Amino acid sequence: MPRARSSEISTFTIIKGSLIPETYAAFRDWDFEETDDENFDRIRRANSLGARSANWLRDVIKVLHRRFAPASYDRALVMLAQARCPIEVWTPILFWHITRDEFLLRDFVVRWLFAEFEAGRYAIRTENVLDYFATLESGPTRQAAGWSESTRRRMAVGLLRLAADFGLLRGGTTRHFASYQLPDESFLYVLHAIAEGEPNARKIIESPEWRLYLMDPGDVEQAIFRLHQFRKVHYEVAGSLAQLELPFGSSMEFARRLCA
Repeated sequence: MPRARSSEISTFTIIKGSLIPETYAAFRDWDFEETDDENFDRIRRANSLGARSANWLRDVIKVLHRRFAPASYDRALVMLAQARCPIEVWTPILFWHITRDEFLLRDFVVRWLFAEFEAGRYAIRTENVLDYFATLESGPTRQAAGWSESTRRRMAVGLLRLAADFGLLRGGTTRHFASYQLPDESFLYVLHAIAEGEPNARKIIESPEWRLYLMDPGDVEQAIFRLHQFRKVHYEVAGSLAQLELPFGSSMEFARRLCA
């Protein structure tokens, strides 16, 4: 089932950034016995995120409220934070969850940034992302046509900063592609998540969702072969046919194993 806001653009959340440590801290102390509002009220009163000001704390909570559904879609992400999942494993999983609801971030990386990566672009600047905005003409992206020049630049900076925060880019004013390596546990989580909606092994490998991590089908298959060698998955190929068996039935079940 698509998430309620999976086709919407939020300029506010893009500009506010990834909030990786703040999200980890909030979910580490999350109480599933309380409602979302009760949890956020408690976080606000205690300032358990260590916010530098009341305004910043308010904005962070607004972003978290907008991005996540801790009791349902994002429950596994919360459980992993509570189990003190290593941040280098948890962060790529966070990226997966954020892009379920952040339409523009997902579209930017999957459709534009990955194409630039494949084309061998060396440097990426704000002006290049402005060219990407010119492709947003219809559907959920049509609202971009009404952005002011100032908003476009702030959004371009925000998207590049998000890509850098999640390890895809490096550098300051001028960004360059990083040598990104998806940790095995994170890869397996995403693999289970994609398999939930796609039983065909070949289509799983060819899913455009892997472009979020700058991986093409060859990269994905190579990673699966390696995990097969370590008996973490079972993968067989015979001509154009492929069979993939995963150890768990869902990403939630896999997350529970990581939490154990």
